[in-house]
Amino acid sequence: MHKFLTRHIRPLSILAFTVGCFLAAQGTGIQLFLHLFYILLFMLIFSYLWAWSNLRGLTIQREALTHRAHVGEYARERLTIRNRWLLPRLWIEFQDHSDLPQHGIGFVASLGSKQRYRWTARTCCTRRGRFTLGPATLISGDPFGIFRTERRLPNVNEIIVYPPLIALARFDLPGTRMSGGRTMHQHTHHITPNVFSVREYAPGDSFNRIHWRTTARTGQLMVKEFELEPAADCYIVLDMYADSVVTDTRGLHTAHSPYNLAVESTEEYAILAAASLARHLLDQKRAVGLITWELHVQILSAERETRQMFKILEMLAVLQARGNRPLADMLMGESPRFGHNTTLLIITASCDERWPQALQHLLARGVRATILFIDPQSFGGLHDPAPVLAHIAELHVPAYRWYQGQSLNDALDTPLLAPGRRFDSG
Repeated sequence: MHKFLTRHIRPLSILAFTVGCFLAAQGTGIQLFLHLFYILLFMLIFSYLWAWSNLRGLTIQREALTHRAHVGEYARERLTIRNRWLLPRLWIEFQDHSDLPQHGIGFVASLGSKQRYRWTARTCCTRRGRFTLGPATLISGDPFGIFRTERRLPNVNEIIVYPPLIALARFDLPGTRMSGGRTMHQHTHHITPNVFSVREYAPGDSFNRIHWRTTARTGQLMVKEFELEPAADCYIVLDMYADSVVTDTRGLHTAHSPYNLAVESTEEYAILAAASLARHLLDQKRAVGLITWELHVQILSAERETRQMFKILEMLAVLQARGNRPLADMLMGESPRFGHNTTLLIITASCDERWPQALQHLLARGVRATILFIDPQSFGGLHDPAPVLAHIAELHVPAYRWYQGQSLNDALDTPLLAPGRRFDSG
C-alpha cells in the first residue's frame, strides 16, 4: 500500500487539483479556473500516454558471456536495448536484481528513433556459489515527471562461481601397498590404465598390447608398457560441521585477503584447500573422491578422469557449512567404505578430540591418512587446538597446520611432526 501511494501520489495530487479547478470554474464562473482545468487535463492525458508508450517497442537482449568462473576472476554480461519505434525515448532506467555480489549493471540511457544501446558489465567474483543474473526492471516516465511506468524483465541467466585454485608446488599422499610390497610408479607386466611408454615388440608379447598408431608411424611393431597405478583410492574428507566453523569478525585479513575471499573463515579455507588438493592429485593420476556432510552425506566416488575435477568444483561451489554431524561421527559412519586400499585426506578445523580417536580405529584397519588442520585460533576462535594436535601427533600420520593468511604451499611445506622434530603446540 505504501509503495502504491508513493508511486501515485503525484498524479493523484494533480488530478485532485484539476477537479478542484473544474469545480471552481463551475461555482464562480471565472474563466481562469476553466483554462487551468483544460491545461491540467491535457497535461495528464499527454503525460500518461507518453509514459505508457515509452516502454513499448523496446527489445531487450541479455547475454551471459561467462557461465563458469573462479573466485577472483571476472564475470561478463552484455545487455542490448533496441528502440524499434520512431518515437524517441528520453530516459530509460535499467534496474538489475541479480544476486551476484557487486554485479552493478544498472544504468540510465536515452534512445533515439531506431537506436540501440549496448552495455557490458564486468564483475569480479568474490564469493563462490550459484547465482542468477536477472530478473530486471525497466523504468521510465513522462517529461513532466508525473507518471512512472515499470516493465518487468523475467530473463534470468545462471552463473556458477567456483572456489579459487592454488597451484601446489609439492604435495604427495602416502600410497597403498600392492601385492608383493610394490607401490606406484613401478613397471608391471599386467595391463593397467596407465601407459608408461612404448617399446619394440618382443616374442611372447600379447597382441592386445600393440600400440597401432606408433606401429603405423614407425613401420615396426611397438607395444605398450604399463606401470602400476596408485592402488589407493584417495578420498578428501571435508568437515562441514557447523559448530566447527570460525569466521574472522576482526577484519584483520578480510580487506587484503590473500585468496580474494569475501569472507575469511575456516569454511572458505577448507573448500579452497579441497579444490586445490583435488586438482593436484588428479594431475598425479590419482583416483580422487570427495566425502562431506552438509544437511546429508554427499559422496563423489573416486575417479581419475578429467571430468572428476568438474564434478568436485560443482559440488564445492554450493557447499555450505550447515552440517549437523561432527567429523568423528562421519568417519565412523562411513568406515565400511574405507579399507586397506584407501587413503584419506582429512581437512578440518575441529578441536573435538573424538575424531582423532575415530581415525585411530581406521588406521588400525590399514587405512592411510593425511591431515590438513586449519587453525581456528588464527581466525579468532576460542578453542585451544593443542590437545587435538597432540593426539594427531601420536597417530604418526602426515599432518599439516594452516594458519589464516598463510600460503597453502607454505603450510604444506611444514609438516606438523617432521622426522626428528618434537611436537610444538604453538
